Amino acid sequence: MNRLKEKYLNEVVPSLMKKHNYKSVMEVPKIDKIVINMGVGDATSNSKLLDAAVEDLTKIAGQRPVVTKAKKSVAGFKVREGQSIGCKVTLRGENMYNFMDKLISIALPRVRDFRGVNKRSFDGRGNYTMGIKEQLIFSEIDYDDVVKVRGMDIVFVTTAKTNEEAFDLLDGLGIPFRK
Repeated sequence: MNRLKEKYLNEVVPSLMKKHNYKSVMEVPKIDKIVINMGVGDATSNSKLLDAAVEDLTKIAGQRPVVTKAKKSVAGFKVREGQSIGCKVTLRGENMYNFMDKLISIALPRVRDFRGVNKRSFDGRGNYTMGIKEQLIFSEIDYDDVVKVRGMDIVFVTTAKTNEEAFDLLDGLGIPFRK
């Protein structure tokens, strides 16, 4: 069993039950999935950049991402409807816990001048989104193989009803929030 999942079951669930007065273990919020999205706007002019982004995201997440396509044409960005403009991957179960463990213990401490992640990035329904400026913080990415440094969005989708419940859940699992 994953170290983070064990921590969730043995430490986080009892503390959340006590703090929020849940009557059943089934009421306790949990992480449903983690979605990692990488926008590749340059793919409009060079399709090799999209392949490189897909390869990087595969290494980071441990599973193959889906290529996302534009829903609308936007002349200002030179984007046509149906054109490939990014990739995303949805992690659930064991892969999700492995990625989250890697993010907390290895990747985030490698960020320059890291003071913690923003507390205000909750959406009001218990989901948390964080942005990362470069994919180089992950140890799987080799600096020499990087075609272009690009960031990504990581969304933690939880079953929590409020931001406070989601904050307590993610804080208990070890996400380093800014003090």
